[in-house]
Amino acid sequence: MSACRRMFYLVKHRSLLTYVRRNLTTWSPVGAAFNARPHRKLDLLQKNGLFGVPELSCPAGFQVATETALKNTERLVEKACSSSPGVQTVQCFDQLSDELCKVADLADFIKVAHPDPAFREAAEKTCIEIGTVVEKLNTNVELCKSLKNLLDNPDIEAQLDPDTRRVADLFMFDFEISGIHLDDTLRKEAVALHVKLLDLNNEFLVGSHMPNRIARSAIPEHLHLNFATEGSFIQIGGLHADSPNDLVREIAYRIYLYPNAELMGCLEELLKCRYKLATLVGYESFGHRALKGTMAKTPGYYTSLGFFSQSGHFHYSELMPWDHPYLSGVLRAERYNIEPSLYSPYLSLGSCMEGLNNLFSQLYGVSLMSEQPRAGEVWSEDVRKLAVVHETEGLLGYIYCDFFHRQDKPHQDCHFTIRGGRQCQETGQYQLPVVVLMLSLPHPTKGAPTLLTPGMMENLFHEMGHAMHSMLGRTRYQHVTGTRCATDFAEVPSILMEYFATDYRVISQFARHYETGKPLPESMVARLCESKKVCGAADTQLQIFYAVLDQIYHSEPQNRSTTEILKDMQQKFYGLPYAPNTAWQLRFSHLIGYGAKYYSYLMSRAVASMVWKQCFIEDPLNREMGERYRREMLAHGGAKEPMLMVEGMLQRRPTIGDFVDALVSELNPNFETFIMDSEG
Repeated sequence: MSACRRMFYLVKHRSLLTYVRRNLTTWSPVGAAFNARPHRKLDLLQKNGLFGVPELSCPAGFQVATETALKNTERLVEKACSSSPGVQTVQCFDQLSDELCKVADLADFIKVAHPDPAFREAAEKTCIEIGTVVEKLNTNVELCKSLKNLLDNPDIEAQLDPDTRRVADLFMFDFEISGIHLDDTLRKEAVALHVKLLDLNNEFLVGSHMPNRIARSAIPEHLHLNFATEGSFIQIGGLHADSPNDLVREIAYRIYLYPNAELMGCLEELLKCRYKLATLVGYESFGHRALKGTMAKTPGYYTSLGFFSQSGHFHYSELMPWDHPYLSGVLRAERYNIEPSLYSPYLSLGSCMEGLNNLFSQLYGVSLMSEQPRAGEVWSEDVRKLAVVHETEGLLGYIYCDFFHRQDKPHQDCHFTIRGGRQCQETGQYQLPVVVLMLSLPHPTKGAPTLLTPGMMENLFHEMGHAMHSMLGRTRYQHVTGTRCATDFAEVPSILMEYFATDYRVISQFARHYETGKPLPESMVARLCESKKVCGAADTQLQIFYAVLDQIYHSEPQNRSTTEILKDMQQKFYGLPYAPNTAWQLRFSHLIGYGAKYYSYLMSRAVASMVWKQCFIEDPLNREMGERYRREMLAHGGAKEPMLMVEGMLQRRPTIGDFVDALVSELNPNFETFIMDSEG
């Protein structure tokens, strides 16, 4: 290379060289691992299996893994039914559950995340096959009898430690809600309803994410560029809530939420089947069945939220539902100058991961260590693998980070349990938990790492809260490992992490400009925190509306359509009018995973608020408080009553009034006064 060409080359690639050099000298190993493209090119055709499971080197391996799990299940069922009652009965049940979950949970992730349709299809078949087997096991009379013999014997029951007793009760609960106490005919009906619901759930979940389309001629030509096209049709796959164009937002809202008769029928049938199954096994409604064992206990709790909503119920006469997300964002940006592009240079993905590593190290003595996956172990070459290591306890588990956008990958932030932690009686070793965090971030470029908006950074912290719950919940039984706990408690660790993500004492440890190294100014963090309170009442009111709607759908039959119910609840609990010929409920995918439990987000937020303000607000990096948080709330998974964990952390039992007050305290009182004055 000539001297002239060499100089041109160096000038052309100067920014890249500077970035790489800074990446190598400034960031910690975990930060560097996420601030650069992977240095490997994986051969996904090699014979190593997904997550290190040898059979899963090809789609056909799912059938092999399924058959192996089912054979082991038969053996364990026979063992459970023939063994004398005792602690070993519960251990056998947990091992049986583990055999099925290790395959089903992995498949549940692969069916939505793998880029190869053949893998997704094979994983979907596995989910259905194992799901059907689980429902049959939950109505296996002999299997239930082996557990009942244990729980009905006072002498043996008295010898059980609290965790074992709790897990035994949870397994019995699974039997009871599946109709084990019914006669043969009704029990078979319960199984049939369970199987039917598996299909209806899947049908609704898929349909809720499908785009709608309309003829191109129906939309003004100058707006076509805002939407995807398909021949002579415009395809609309979302609400376009951030569009500055009022008409684009309205068109997207009306078309995307336009009623689909087939999906409407699916939802109506799904709700009927849930109610029928719940009453068949002895509950007043599906809501009563779903809330047993939670912090709320019964559906009556949502009435307190409803009262809270109506007591601060605001009507915005000139706004429509498609206006609120955009205009609230504009108001925040204009009032506090929080344009995301101002923050992103300080929030490279690597720096945020470094910040999480520092936070966990100071709170729990835990480090995140980047590891090189083996060929075939991951489903995409940009997936990172983290080992979670405690300073004295050693390796706690693994987190696979599927952070980057790719075609056909769901645009949602999720935590997936792939394998639960448990003490293996058969080997004497602890089975380490394995989880996946899935985000949809932009890839790094030649000149810059992946840069996060404040919202992306907060979502990363949120999902990592779930992951650490899984890592630090060192339970003896996988049935209650990590996030396998009451739904209204499961979101507490993740929402609590959002408070750490917006505290300058935490942010200042990692947020620095990827080019200059300058720290993010404290004033910018303060503006960001203040902006989050703007429209806080409206945001909370919307969540209450969703929660109440979910509860009404899962109460006794209403003898009216789901759209009529939505219109009525929107009028009572939300300040914006219903748009005719729309069916937002058909996009309410949370009805599947959070059926009758959507309120959990609000309850978890209230608990997280109380924990933050009582335990961490004075010093978010306090090791003693971090250890207490792990000991009282994270370590138990679902092995302890959720309210007892909250009580142990707060050292008091919160009342319903405390929950409501915690939500109110999150709002900006000055802004609410302004709104009420303007309405008056």
